[in-house]
Amino acid sequence: MTTKPRFGIMTAPMQTTYASLRQVWREADAIPSIEHAWLFDHLLPIAGEPDGPIFEGWTLLSALAAQTERLRLGLLVTSNRFRPPAMLAKIAATVDVVSGGRLDFGIGVGSRPSHPLARREYEAHGLPYLETADAVGRFAEACTVIRKLWTEDQPFDFAGEHVQLTGAFGNPKPVQRPHPPFVIGGRARATLRVVAEHADVWNIPGGDIADAVERNAMLDEYCAEIGRDPAEITRSIHLPVSYDQPAHTRAAIGEALEAGFGHVVLGLSAPFPAGVAEWVAEELIAKAG
Repeated sequence: MTTKPRFGIMTAPMQTTYASLRQVWREADAIPSIEHAWLFDHLLPIAGEPDGPIFEGWTLLSALAAQTERLRLGLLVTSNRFRPPAMLAKIAATVDVVSGGRLDFGIGVGSRPSHPLARREYEAHGLPYLETADAVGRFAEACTVIRKLWTEDQPFDFAGEHVQLTGAFGNPKPVQRPHPPFVIGGRARATLRVVAEHADVWNIPGGDIADAVERNAMLDEYCAEIGRDPAEITRSIHLPVSYDQPAHTRAAIGEALEAGFGHVVLGLSAPFPAGVAEWVAEELIAKAG
């Protein structure tokens, strides 16, 4: 690693309460070694009781943005299948304003079809589940549209294959200029091509470090194809935290850092132990490497 790694936490907003989530984020906000905090974007639980509580990600993120002062924050990652891109651009700009310019804009194609507990939320909410090729095409256009809404000073029309807008305009703009960083999550080849074009940060789940390394090299190749310097894209990895076996988590962190992933998101599952943010800082971040 040539630069100092940046550590953050992800609190899955399911099977828990708003009070518990707010407590963890407030504690993390006071700990400098925890630089960023994340929620996920699901509408039904993907673990635990299938009919247990789960919060809508962007609404909750705005509330937590108002409860914190320092943390970078975002969703890891927004499902592009859930919201029209122009609406999503408005939602995200609002959160960036509420947070005073601390949003990292996490976005991805959407729930993978192999996860049955993720797939069911579409039918339950009357949302179409688009096939992969269509979903990726819409995702690429969404990234373009969202950036334009955050940067264009005049209304514009957009006539894409999947997205059509007439008189589109975003006001207020995000606090961050030219726009909040795009954090794109995913590992599929088609998604990585979109990452190469649009991402400031690329995130991948870290259950298989060898696969993450392979996908990292693939991203470098796609950057070369379009003439982009791959060093412009920060490499991020999500690692689940074991409360009972922190040594296993520390080992995973060490492998990720060695592989060049300098942006580390430590996934915390509910119920959250008392003082979990301080425990993460002392037992995982301080002893990483």
